[in-house]
Amino acid sequence: MATGKLSPRQKMINLMYLVFIAMLALQVSKEVISAFGVLNERLEQSNLTTDTRNSTFMAGLDLKAEEQPDKYGKLKASAEEVKSLTDKFYQYLEGVKNEAKATVKDPTDYEVMDQTDFIDQKFFNGDVLKADGKEFLSQINTYRDGIVESLAALGPAYEELIKDVQSKFNVDQVKNRSGISIDYMKYHFNLQPLITSITKFSQMQNDAKNTEYQILSKMLEGELTKQISLKNFNTLLEQDRSAYYQGQTFDGRIVVGKIDRISRPDRVELQLDGRNLKEGDFTVEGGVIQLKVPAGNAGEHKITGTLFFQQDGEEVPVAVEQSYSVISKPNEAVISADKMNVVYRGVDNPITISMPGVPDNKIQASAPGMQRVNGTSYIMKPGTGREVTINVTGEIEGEKIPTSKQFRIKDIPRPTGTIRGEDGTVKMQRNSLEISTVGATIFDFDFDLKLNVNSFKFKVPGQPTIEVNGNKLDARAKSALSRAVRGDIIQIFDVNASLIGNSNYLLKKVSPVLIELTN
Repeated sequence: MATGKLSPRQKMINLMYLVFIAMLALQVSKEVISAFGVLNERLEQSNLTTDTRNSTFMAGLDLKAEEQPDKYGKLKASAEEVKSLTDKFYQYLEGVKNEAKATVKDPTDYEVMDQTDFIDQKFFNGDVLKADGKEFLSQINTYRDGIVESLAALGPAYEELIKDVQSKFNVDQVKNRSGISIDYMKYHFNLQPLITSITKFSQMQNDAKNTEYQILSKMLEGELTKQISLKNFNTLLEQDRSAYYQGQTFDGRIVVGKIDRISRPDRVELQLDGRNLKEGDFTVEGGVIQLKVPAGNAGEHKITGTLFFQQDGEEVPVAVEQSYSVISKPNEAVISADKMNVVYRGVDNPITISMPGVPDNKIQASAPGMQRVNGTSYIMKPGTGREVTINVTGEIEGEKIPTSKQFRIKDIPRPTGTIRGEDGTVKMQRNSLEISTVGATIFDFDFDLKLNVNSFKFKVPGQPTIEVNGNKLDARAKSALSRAVRGDIIQIFDVNASLIGNSNYLLKKVSPVLIELTN
């Protein structure tokens, strides 16, 4: 087109048309803006969850540090330093977010949050960073360098975490699609819609909280590794019998654990009930201190003292604090429940019945639902009621010694519903849920019981409740699941479970399990 022959008016119209096209190209889809808003909501919720998890960890660490200051005191100090750096950075970002949200009437109306004015005016003056922009960069650098310094002080085991922190909070120039290097602030925040910047702030908060969690987890892992190290010293008391009669010789053995059983102390200082033991009261055989002293009167006796070892030219002390008991000859049976003084209905409860000094074949024991297996071992299968009495008669030197003891009868605890072996609220993808197994288990129970799930109810928000036979989703449940959306909380409840090996026993109602759909 020969533009030289156009009138000034036509030229103006053409120019305005080009400006109009350029403005259209700069407009961001309202759907994209809304998507950033939804993403920001999820990030903020995730931040709250991670913060709660980190607070629980710190509370547990505080308790351990209070109970065992020598072991956990230094660990707690490092954790508090990391938490302080994270909290300060997190709150700074929260303040910037609040300022940004305050520029709109409704911070949940994401479609109107497509303007760039606030961030551009706060951080930039043309191509130059303003004071607030420099402060933003300074906050990132301070947090990153502080965390890296804290991790470096903990040793080489944290090198991978250091690299991760440096990568997540790197503020170097960024190359665009054309390979041109652009300043970090300009690339991420200049001419960006308001909700996009807010979401980026939330993502940085999320990275900081997750970094804190990873560091705390690594710290605990390292402490556990150190605790089980064979370099630690300990002492154990070995003895051929659990109790001694008056007048007998106590022949217990103190064993020193240090890498192997031949670690010999260079010097030994021991006391029995506060009285110093002399040569002849014990002998040193490798890592074993063999005691040869009178057992003493009936009651508890304490062995204390110190074993000294040479290590790296220094004398290292290892404290000894052990005890043993001396009992009088028995006048009644000793009855002990292998699972405390409680027996459970619906399971085989192991019971050990013995009497000091009395052979097993001279002991007679009886109780409803109890039968002898062999020697001192019995099995109790309690029936109705809340208590059961075990009667025992032992014979020693022709004299019969009768005794009895009561045990409480309790029902099996309430089972917990699980999905894929996890209980409570579980985050799961749709395809994983379709093939996962619904289970039931009893946590923190002394018996290893196996439960079989016969049926359950399945509820998707907005869909009818479906009754499912078996322990996996059927076709109807999968159909309802296909209509669920990401973030929906799906319920599995009224789980019908039975005890394998004793299906006649009526279990208590199984607790439900919730699934948060992640896709």
